[in-house]
Amino acid sequence: MKIRIATVALTTLAALAAPLAALAADAATPRVDQRQSNQERRIDRGIASGELTAREAHRLQHQQARIDHAESRAKADGEVTRRERAGLHVMQDRAGRQIHRQKHDRQQRGY
Repeated sequence: MKIRIATVALTTLAALAAPLAALAADAATPRVDQRQSNQERRIDRGIASGELTAREAHRLQHQQARIDHAESRAKADGEVTRRERAGLHVMQDRAGRQIHRQKHDRQQRGY
């Protein structure tokens, strides 16, 4: 009797978990997350090396926060559409170019 109840409970749990896993897969953005991590690391290195001024770093970090927020909005309904994903990539492309420009603009942190 206890084994039958446990079996039914596990079967029900598995049946409920499958659609949730599918939703999580649709909302997953590993490429976006990896690029975000790389860009944040580039900003941190620019701060550490003095290639970025405090003002530049603040602006770039704020831009990364806006991308994070856009990603959260895209994931809110459980699915990231092609259009939302493309928009995130455009935002990240723009941020990547901005990071490069700011790191190589010959302005340095004051000592």
